[in-house]
Amino acid sequence: MSFIESITVCFKKYFDFKGRASRSEFWYFMLFYYGVSFFLIFMSGILNSDALAGLGLLFYFILGMIPALAVCVRRLHDINKTGFAVLVQLIPIIGIIIFIVWAVTDGDKKKNYYGPRPKK
Repeated sequence: MSFIESITVCFKKYFDFKGRASRSEFWYFMLFYYGVSFFLIFMSGILNSDALAGLGLLFYFILGMIPALAVCVRRLHDINKTGFAVLVQLIPIIGIIIFIVWAVTDGDKKKNYYGPRPKK
């Protein structure tokens, strides 16, 4: 799945926590999400407009948080884990490492409990 295609799919599946997401879909969307976040933070520093930049960042985080969470849950479904496993990230340091390991793990080759294998 290409960069643009994965961003499009994630925003089309805005509230879709069912199904599975491929590794490329997950990582490309995370690259986009955090890339735009860092760009907005960088621009707020250049513009010296804390109030406007703060509102812009808040709006962006709220807008992007739901599809980011949805793609995380669908990625966990691809390795046959429940969506509640996303809460492992709340454990300081170790939780993030565990989630990253799960995110890079190759998904099930065949249909699993959460649906058919996502297209590459």
